[in-house]
Amino acid sequence: MFTTRLLMSGLIAFGLASAPTGVVAAEPHAHAATEKIRLDNGKKWPTDAALRRGMSEIRTAMADALAPIHRNKFSSEDFEQLAGRVQGQIDYVTANCKLPEAADHQLHVVLEQILDGIAIMKADKGRDQGAVKIVQALDQYGAHFNHAGWKKLTH
Repeated sequence: MFTTRLLMSGLIAFGLASAPTGVVAAEPHAHAATEKIRLDNGKKWPTDAALRRGMSEIRTAMADALAPIHRNKFSSEDFEQLAGRVQGQIDYVTANCKLPEAADHQLHVVLEQILDGIAIMKADKGRDQGAVKIVQALDQYGAHFNHAGWKKLTH
């Protein structure tokens, strides 16, 4: 009986301790809007192969989606799939990208904007605004990070 109560108490405590993390992760990051990305003393920040690959994949996903989004031919399911595709690349970048600390800090400003866009694309309303937010974040990335051949998305 004592073991059961101890086990239950531990499980409840663990559940309560971990619950807010999931809720916070799903909500847009309000602090991202307050922090502005900046250049490295007038120069673009360095990138690595993992970052370039992930950001290129996100750009491709968004480029493929822009025309149907503009024509209002992008369904809720399409937004869910796009959000999942972009999230997969964010996961890849965060697991594999190795930048100097200052560059990494600036990258997080961009990634937080993309995460906000993902959350909006998964919401019940205004999903297209999530796509807009991601495109704007990609524009910020291209303007502040040294990614050879990067092209701004036109929308």
